[in-house]
Amino acid sequence: MYLVQKLLPQLPLQIIWSCAILIIFQQNDSAVSLPNNETVPAVIVFGDSIVDPGNNNYITTLVKCNFLPYGSDFAGGDHPTGRFSNGLIPSDIIAAKFGVKKILPAYLDPNLTPEDLLSGVSFASGGAGYDPLTSTLASVIPLSSQLEMFKEYKNKIKEAVGGSRAANIISKSIYIVCIGSDDIANTYVQTPFRRAQYDIPSYTDLMAGQAISFLKKLYGVGARRVGVFGLTALGCVPSQRTVDGGIRRACANSSNQAASLFNSKLSSQMNALNREFPDARLVYLDSYNPLLDMIHNPSLYGFEETEKGCCGTGNIEVSILCNPYTLEMCANASNYIFWDSYHPTEKAYYVLSSLVLDDKIKDFF
Repeated sequence: MYLVQKLLPQLPLQIIWSCAILIIFQQNDSAVSLPNNETVPAVIVFGDSIVDPGNNNYITTLVKCNFLPYGSDFAGGDHPTGRFSNGLIPSDIIAAKFGVKKILPAYLDPNLTPEDLLSGVSFASGGAGYDPLTSTLASVIPLSSQLEMFKEYKNKIKEAVGGSRAANIISKSIYIVCIGSDDIANTYVQTPFRRAQYDIPSYTDLMAGQAISFLKKLYGVGARRVGVFGLTALGCVPSQRTVDGGIRRACANSSNQAASLFNSKLSSQMNALNREFPDARLVYLDSYNPLLDMIHNPSLYGFEETEKGCCGTGNIEVSILCNPYTLEMCANASNYIFWDSYHPTEKAYYVLSSLVLDDKIKDFF
């Protein structure tokens, strides 16, 4: 930082801003300051592939990534875990931000210890959605089953540490919900009978209704500090550019408009839910605009490639299509916002997590 300050009078404003951003994000692998010296006992996550650290490894589904090149930069390199990226994912990064632990494990990992459970796990399953059909089509763990696993989790920690401490963990933990992109990108776009049943306004009504129903159930089993990610600018991920972006692979406006419409409904209904449950802290987390800014201004965040993923052609490869036999790989994933055609790189996740969460952390307390 001293070097940046020394050179400030001599540098163009854009370079100064870029340097400051990069320094800030490089520091964000450590915990941030929490209000009133609060401590968080655990981070507990529900969702899809963005926050699945490997639960899909243990179920029968094609939606897997427990093979190289996934994990090529995890824990020093060449260590696929089932995370849909080259390294860490938001569930890990968020757990570190709240000072809990640096790696948040999958609940279905058979090697979990009681200590692992006490500081939190992820129940997320790649391919899941708010729409129950989404999980059925992908043969993955739906939100309803993720909630049942959480109830099982509660019993396990009660057996481990007793009712009083377990109740404290449940009430003071941070809960993260990150799901919904597969509903639009897969179920709605690719399933004709869903499009016959719903137009975009009514389908996003369905999604928002399911989201609020889940949050009410989560509140009912003890969660009080809950952050819910809105959808990103789905139309700008490489696969959606390829499928619906025309010959120039532009951002798919229809997917972006659907994501934006859902986000407005989710945010509004979460505000109403906060009034209904005044002892809860339900925090809407906007990931749409931060990702769009990263794509439109990549140099500010240290990126070069915004339209393709690092794996293969970068246009369509994801999950089993991005595998050890993929012929093309980028030389440096940190230059790319996207790892495969759908999921960001570890570096992009760090940047995005900071843009989305850092200014919102105070709202959890």
